Amino acid sequence: MNCLQNLPRSSALPLQSFKGHWRKTPCSVNTLGVMSSAGLQRSMTVKAISGPTSSAETSGANVKEEKSDTYSNNMTEAMGAVLTYRHEVGMNYNFIRPDLIVGSCLQTPKDVDKLRGIGVKTIFCLQQDPDLEYFGVDITAIQEYAKTYDDIEHLRAEIRDFDSFDLRKRLPAVVSKLYKAINRNGGVTYIHCTAGLGRAPAVALAYMFWVQGYRLGEAHKLLQSKRSCFPKLDAVKNAAADILTGLRKKAVTLTWKDLNCSTVEISGLDIGWGQRSPLQFDEEQGLWILRRELPEGRYEYKYVVDGEWTCSKNELLTSVNKDGHINNYMEVFDDNPESLSGELRKRLTGDDPDLTKYERLKIRQLLEAFSDDLQ
Repeated sequence: MNCLQNLPRSSALPLQSFKGHWRKTPCSVNTLGVMSSAGLQRSMTVKAISGPTSSAETSGANVKEEKSDTYSNNMTEAMGAVLTYRHEVGMNYNFIRPDLIVGSCLQTPKDVDKLRGIGVKTIFCLQQDPDLEYFGVDITAIQEYAKTYDDIEHLRAEIRDFDSFDLRKRLPAVVSKLYKAINRNGGVTYIHCTAGLGRAPAVALAYMFWVQGYRLGEAHKLLQSKRSCFPKLDAVKNAAADILTGLRKKAVTLTWKDLNCSTVEISGLDIGWGQRSPLQFDEEQGLWILRRELPEGRYEYKYVVDGEWTCSKNELLTSVNKDGHINNYMEVFDDNPESLSGELRKRLTGDDPDLTKYERLKIRQLLEAFSDDLQ
């Protein structure tokens, strides 16, 4: 997890502090020797009565649970849906198809053995180093252990957590690496991020949509029937449009009028909610200004004025979310939406897009042509 717990609350921000509460949700997942589908709470009860523990063990367990609480709260705020991840109960997963699993992260080298036992040939990790460090996962030990076998391969293709634009931008190269690994190794593929609720299901959806012949809505319905999760569909749609129409950008300008403040920044937009870009003050115009080039798409953002998060009433506003928060947003379109590329992007970013045989062939050709250097 990236260090986002100090951000203020917003429809797209992971905002809870380490004292945040845990919102429980029912779940139905397969786990590897940890719990049954009856739910996570029962596993916590079993753990509490399983036998005597030392004060050090109790303290360590409390820290792990607190980290899970914080991550779950951050994920809920960032993803716009109530989501829960309990790292301390171990790896959990669901078969989406007989050859495709979406799940949470491996925690120890022995998790490799558990996956080999259910036929996994490729472990595909989407986590970044900060995600691993937050929960104390030794990825090097896991990778080295996987190398002792010749029937399973561990690969990484990093995507930033809670960042829809980073997901969109990286999806073509990530799915390329996945596509080549599946063709090389066959068998069952295990795709995971940290919780297996955002990045991993999105990558699985893109693979099903781009390569396996599903309509996006059909793939999403199948995914949701197997695993309760919240992949960013807009990122998958826009990534497909980027491949087929090109990643064209347009110049945009954001302004803030306030002569009495000392700093103005933007968060969200194309940099994610964990980053900020400063606006520069133009004395001649008396405005704080940020100029950027953005690919086509819809972007939400907030201004941070002298450290205070706020929206501009003079720019487009989202609807109030379930927590009572709103963001500014902008939509960036082709200057000629009736052009062939404009029509194609409109179709692919619609409610239930599908790809023609030619479009899938073109995407596969791009996936095969990508460099294999991606981490």
